[in-house]
Amino acid sequence: MIKDPHATAAALLPLVGGPANVTSVAHCMTRLRLGLADRSRVDDEALRAVPGVLGVVEDGASYQVVLGPGVVGRVTAAFETLLAAGRIGTADGDGRNGDGEDGGKTAGADDASVAPAVTPAADTTADTTADTAAALARRGAELKARQKARNATPLKTALRRVADIFVPLIPALIGCGIVAGIAGLLTNLRWLPGLTPALTALSSAFMALIAVFVGHNTAKEFGGTPVLGGAVAAVVVYPGVAKVTAFGTALAPGQGGVLGALAAAVLGTYVEKWCRARLPGTLDVLLTPTLTVLVSGLLTLYVLMYAAGEVATAIGTAADWLLTTTGALAGLILGGLFLPLVMLGLHQALIPIHTTLIEQQGHTVLLPVLAMAGAGQVGAAAAVYVRLRHDTSLRTTIRSALPAGLLGVGEPLIYGVSLPLGRPFLTACVGGAAGGAFVGLFAMLGTEVGATAIGPSGWALFPLLAGGGWAVTAGVYGGGLLTGYAVGFLATYFFGLPDGAGRPVCDPEKHEPRPADRPGPRPASPR
Repeated sequence: MIKDPHATAAALLPLVGGPANVTSVAHCMTRLRLGLADRSRVDDEALRAVPGVLGVVEDGASYQVVLGPGVVGRVTAAFETLLAAGRIGTADGDGRNGDGEDGGKTAGADDASVAPAVTPAADTTADTTADTAAALARRGAELKARQKARNATPLKTALRRVADIFVPLIPALIGCGIVAGIAGLLTNLRWLPGLTPALTALSSAFMALIAVFVGHNTAKEFGGTPVLGGAVAAVVVYPGVAKVTAFGTALAPGQGGVLGALAAAVLGTYVEKWCRARLPGTLDVLLTPTLTVLVSGLLTLYVLMYAAGEVATAIGTAADWLLTTTGALAGLILGGLFLPLVMLGLHQALIPIHTTLIEQQGHTVLLPVLAMAGAGQVGAAAAVYVRLRHDTSLRTTIRSALPAGLLGVGEPLIYGVSLPLGRPFLTACVGGAAGGAFVGLFAMLGTEVGATAIGPSGWALFPLLAGGGWAVTAGVYGGGLLTGYAVGFLATYFFGLPDGAGRPVCDPEKHEPRPADRPGPRPASPR
């Protein structure tokens, strides 16, 4: 656990290449996301060894340091402060160096006494240093090129962009979702009837205008003017669109939802770029924003909203069919594969699907199934804790990361425990698959489990559950968690660790190597 975010930030900054190598700073729920000018200047091994760092993930456009929930915001703030101070200090230092040294001479000093003696040995050392620097530079360039090529697939680029659009919206989605859950709970219990309408308004306002925020972030991500992206996307939720007819059908406010807003803002960005490349400066100020709003707005009304609405309806129908028809199998696959998506940072690309389902049905039926992956992770970590009872360092990590894991934040356990050990990561996926199959089976039997918000998971998802009656829904979801815990624990305990794991390599009484006749791995024979 990180106790001093400033000390952690101070340790991280030089290991990522210093202030000059950092081009952007952001964070999500668990990760510090950095844009880097030169990837080869990062010391990965030293970064992983910094206390409190749970792992690192490279996602092409960003270098991500996993710090865990709660602390990542404080470390990011301290990191930004140090980054700004480091850049100012570098600029000031360069100026003083140029003025004070005056080209390497001191006023009034004799040139011979000031100039250092140059010997053949010094020349050789300089040449060797230059050769070494050139070789390191070439190797760094090669590593950077290989990494860029490996992460530049069209699919990964598209998913990363979608994630970058929606990740900044997560705090509002969590806050509004929790308020919506409280309002629903009060309504079901018939408590505080005068307060529930206000809570409903608070939770619904953001969702009613989320298209504007999606358009703003989309234009920013694709290199357009953010406010123009928001303006074009705003037409999706404007009540007046009910008077517009497309393909013989009257449009409905919000038709297409976030998918329509996303498409509208992307179109608006391309129209804006086309205009700016062709219009002279005197006309650009007036015509570019006008044409951007007009052209992309009309295409959004008469094409994109209708098309996005059809896609959104198909997503809702597919999700319902998937769980009601093949629920157990679908839950097995979704619950088993979600941890690898989290490890790669690609799980954020599911946010538009969750948001679309919430807009259509009031809840997403996929999140409770995917949440089972976290249960498998918790069970696996508990098994590691029991088996490796002599590894005090690892057990300390598990104790600090388990509370977050119980609340559905699996990255601390992934990068701090299961992934470094290897096999426990796979057995955690087995536990997630079992929990997902449990929830999916009940969906096939007619008990649908959904969530009114995205972000919270694990035990934190209970107040946000929706579907049938809350008690039945909570019982199915709780049963899925317990199944994930149990299967993840058993799979890891019996198959996730090598034989002899957890036994001391020395006799604890005599501090001597374990005799060959005791259980556990035998010492290697001398050759």
